[in-house]
Amino acid sequence: MLYMHDVWVNWFEGEENGYNVCHFHEWRKEDGIELLDQAPLLLVSEELYQYIENDLQDLPISLLESIHRRAYLRKNQERKTLDYAAIVTNGETVIAFDTLGYTLPVRKSRLIPRQERLALEMVDGQKVSTFEWNVDMTDKEHHILSLSPEQMLGLTRKERQLKQLLMMALDQLKQTDNLQEIRYWLTEWDPSEYSRICELSMEESWQRLYDGTTVGWGREHEELCGKLIKGQPFFEKIWELENEKAETSLKKQN
Repeated sequence: MLYMHDVWVNWFEGEENGYNVCHFHEWRKEDGIELLDQAPLLLVSEELYQYIENDLQDLPISLLESIHRRAYLRKNQERKTLDYAAIVTNGETVIAFDTLGYTLPVRKSRLIPRQERLALEMVDGQKVSTFEWNVDMTDKEHHILSLSPEQMLGLTRKERQLKQLLMMALDQLKQTDNLQEIRYWLTEWDPSEYSRICELSMEESWQRLYDGTTVGWGREHEELCGKLIKGQPFFEKIWELENEKAETSLKKQN
């Protein structure tokens, strides 16, 4: 088995979508970077790699058994054994995971560019590790609280976070089942269509709002999000924290 040593990781916990496991250029100082003293490195099939990167389900038992207590975390000069942690690659991209003792990849991290290149060099010419595994990734469904990768394509970390916040607020709006309120917010989103919006049914109003807001991200998305969450302390706190972190990170880069 191959091993990597002294690997910097930035864990993102509970993420089922790989687009929320930020690449190195989007890491922030306050993220809390950790050091893997040692971790198994596995070359796996494209299907298994996608399953680990873009889902949050049980890993193959044979995979877990092969890496059991073979990874170590270095913290304050102490070496801590991790039950099930490893670095996996499909030969093109790389991701690290730690199950926190469970059977699913609870925490995931990208690698810094230099160590990602090293991982790819190490598996070059190696055989793909095979594990008993019969999950069909095509069964995964995306929805308003778990948008597809295509709907997040090209967005920055801040934009992804705010878009998810907007989707949470829209999902809450949908639960009100209030036609007038949904029409109101659709008009806020697309004021030029006011007269036509007044004739739309509940389903048509909601679908038009959903279809419009799930595409890309721009000033109009951010403005709608800011208005929708007003007066909701939990959502406002997320908005405030994300904007503060993004601003702090930008200042440090400049």
